Amino acid sequence: MTLQGEYVPSTAQWVRDQVEAFEASDGAEANTLRGSKDPIVVITSVGAKSGHLRKNPVMRVERDGQYVAIASKGGAPDQPEWYYNFLAHPEVELQDGPEKKTYDVRLLSGDERADWWEHAVRTWDTYASYQTKTDREIPVFLLTPQS
Repeated sequence: MTLQGEYVPSTAQWVRDQVEAFEASDGAEANTLRGSKDPIVVITSVGAKSGHLRKNPVMRVERDGQYVAIASKGGAPDQPEWYYNFLAHPEVELQDGPEKKTYDVRLLSGDERADWWEHAVRTWDTYASYQTKTDREIPVFLLTPQS
């Protein structure tokens, strides 16, 4: 299924620029975290309040065809805006390089969260430092491809 709605770019210029370059090149450009070689994917979600399509670059954390989105916001005390989008509309589109698919989204807890969190930290160890900066448990969302 393709998400429906009007795309409204981020208010953050760097996000707008990265998403635009990533999509224009089918993921061949702007496919790493700014200033690094760490790979990202672009996730499109439906706004929790507005219903508009929102696009965010997030770290690429994949295992066996499933991805996780870590709502770290760099260890800030509050959630990223897309956290609320995922809860309100648990279906997203994820583009990894040229490949774009629709995924069902589920917030993880317990042992399942712990397993995926450990995988995320092994993939990108900066997540561990983000957790030390905040009192909130950083949410982990599992993205499972739709059939």
